[in-house]
Amino acid sequence: MLELLRKGLQERGFAVLTAQDGESGLDLATTHEFSAIILDIGLPRMNGYRVMQALRTRGTVTPVLMLTARDAEDDIIRGLDVGADDYLTKPFSFAELIARLQTIARHHRRGVSAVIEAGDVVVDPIRHSVTRDTRHIDLTRLEFLLLVCLLRRAGECVPRKTITDCVWGPDHIVGATALEVLVNSLRAKMDGPFRMKTIRTVRGMGYIFQHDAPSSRESTA
Repeated sequence: MLELLRKGLQERGFAVLTAQDGESGLDLATTHEFSAIILDIGLPRMNGYRVMQALRTRGTVTPVLMLTARDAEDDIIRGLDVGADDYLTKPFSFAELIARLQTIARHHRRGVSAVIEAGDVVVDPIRHSVTRDTRHIDLTRLEFLLLVCLLRRAGECVPRKTITDCVWGPDHIVGATALEVLVNSLRAKMDGPFRMKTIRTVRGMGYIFQHDAPSSRESTA
């Protein structure tokens, strides 16, 4: 499969580097600059989940497509939760793989812009950095894209379709609960330590980032 992917991608004009185990893949991903990464889960020495988590922990923001035979909902959610941008299961169409790679790479390039501030929240898309009331907050890539989407329209109700296009891309079919799962995950990190909440649900429509609310951390004994 690795050799078939390498040959197929090269035939379509991609420059390709490959690794046969997780540790080698992690080394490649952190020492070279890529437009996108294809990552299997069942890798020797270091599985794909651990590689994905290590990449995001080290600050690598390269978009990642997980390509695996594991098609259970829990596996997909876990892959997205540790930072993958997309998840494609085997067997797959090579044309779909190419389309998804191009989408996440294009979407990544569009997301690179100047620092965004709203209330006590500061986001640096280039450094993939988020703070609230000077407290650093670690987000997965999808959580980060969701936050940026809401921040760019702070104070407005952002429709669900607009959000899914921002986060997953307009060509991606998003499951019914995927957005709710992602929003809840972002809320836990952005609002959990604070009394004043920033992300509000508009039932049947979308979500609002309330940027003008004063910050107040919960006191600890």
